[in-house]
Amino acid sequence: MNLQTALLQGVRLFEESHIPAPRLTAEVLLSFALRREREYLYAHPEQELTELGWIHYGRYLHQRLKGMPTQYITGRQEFYGREFRVTPDVLIPRPETEHVVEACLARLRPGMAVLDVGAGSGAIACTLALEKPVRVFAGDISPAALRVAAGNSARLRAGVSFFCGDLVSALRGASIDLLVSNPPYVPGTDADGLQREVRDFEPHLALFSGPTGLEIYERLIRDARRVLKPHGWLVLELGYNSEEPVRRMLDAGWLHLESVPDLAGIPRVIVAQAG
Repeated sequence: MNLQTALLQGVRLFEESHIPAPRLTAEVLLSFALRREREYLYAHPEQELTELGWIHYGRYLHQRLKGMPTQYITGRQEFYGREFRVTPDVLIPRPETEHVVEACLARLRPGMAVLDVGAGSGAIACTLALEKPVRVFAGDISPAALRVAAGNSARLRAGVSFFCGDLVSALRGASIDLLVSNPPYVPGTDADGLQREVRDFEPHLALFSGPTGLEIYERLIRDARRVLKPHGWLVLELGYNSEEPVRRMLDAGWLHLESVPDLAGIPRVIVAQAG
């Protein structure tokens, strides 16, 4: 079997199973099985697929057909122009979260101290550390997630300092200029309505916050004032339909509230300054 035939077989399987982006997914998995870039498939369509290559490709096809996200199969995901390693211990970084990064970059100045709460893969923390001359700290309640984040920081030479803890409980005193978080915000009652790729494979600790989806926002906003310096910034990613309730949480003692929409016009980020 040559590469072109193998690719077309993968595309057909994904089309029949209604896997999104069937051709792109097949290209990514076949090139990953060959440890080549996707362009190689089109430069060498007649090359025979080796037995080892077919074993790898077949396994990856099976995993994706069972619902495993492509990013967990390949172990990588691009974010803000950089490649991050991902495992099922961390959420897969989404393009929408780049709006969070942009909101932070607009407010950061050299030498500032930044705290990323719920670091996950380290995508936000590492990106901020690499884009601006700031000191970045990042925490997560999951030791497994921190290992992934620390590995990304080391590989990218981001220089982020990590700690294990529940939200900001490990910090003492007002020492942070900007606190950023993409917190768990999916209501537990919405679990059945999620895509199987998300519901069955991504870490529930990073997805679900409680019955309403607002529980972590409430805790984080309540305690953020304790660790932020006067006039420090709070930047939060918003879940679907969470803008208004989160705004109400920020009514007392917070200034310059601003919502940032994503490309679909949905409020994705909320920014506030400590009064």
